[in-house]
Amino acid sequence: MLLSNTEGIPGKNIVAFHGIVSGSTVRAKHVGRDFMASLKNIVGGELKGYTELLQESRDESINRMKAQATQMGANAVVNVRFSTSSVAAGASELYVYGTAVTVE
Repeated sequence: MLLSNTEGIPGKNIVAFHGIVSGSTVRAKHVGRDFMASLKNIVGGELKGYTELLQESRDESINRMKAQATQMGANAVVNVRFSTSSVAAGASELYVYGTAVTVE
């Protein structure tokens, strides 16, 4: 499955559009990560626990979007975009969407 944040894929021709596909996940903060993050706020630096959480969320959302595209018969997704939103106190949604297409 090819993914692109542009309208097309260089060297490939779009031969069919299948529609919008998406994937999302809602994640809550982890007490241990939250405690370590508060300590890190004092001294500064990367919040590695949250970096890992965000990467896991992106991967899961992308995999869900790719699965939906595959079910529609697509072999690529173009115009891929990410969005985040707060769902509840301490919980956020990571949402990814794009257009499922077949390319040759």
